[in-house]
Order: sequence, then structure tokens, then C-alpha cells
Amino acid sequence: MNLLNVPGSDPSSPICSAKGCRADAVWVLAWNNPKLHTPERRKTWLACEEHREHLSQFLGVRGFLKDVVKLTEWQTPEEDRA
Repeated sequence: MNLLNVPGSDPSSPICSAKGCRADAVWVLAWNNPKLHTPERRKTWLACEEHREHLSQFLGVRGFLKDVVKLTEWQTPEEDRA
């Protein structure tokens, strides 16, 4: 329940991972650092509409970005659900 009617004010509402942003997340950016993670491992950042492109570019230029998916369509990999 969003009592203040402010994006991100509902504690169960996922918020954007951009520094200082409190907006509701709309996107999941799946990534991994090949120097640290196995190829199948996926870490995630969440993004609002405003920050999706910026966060995607940040990860993409480093070769980390693997996928960008709408939050409503994101499914946690089987190994992370256990």
C-alpha cells in the first residue's frame, strides 16, 4: 500500500538501483562480471524508465550486460528460487 502516493514509498515496491533514485523499478538489468562470476550466473540491477538507458550503458561498456527485461516478465533462475 502506497500511503504517500510517491514512487518507491511502498516498502514492498522494488526501487531503481540508480544512486539516489527512489522511483519504482520497471526494468531488470541482468549482468555478470566474467572475472568474478561463472557464465550462467546473473546479478541484477533494477531500473526506472529514466535510468534504464544510463545503467544499461554503464554495464554494457564494461561487457557485463546480458539482458534487459521488464520487471513484470522477469523470472528468477531456478537455482536462486530454492
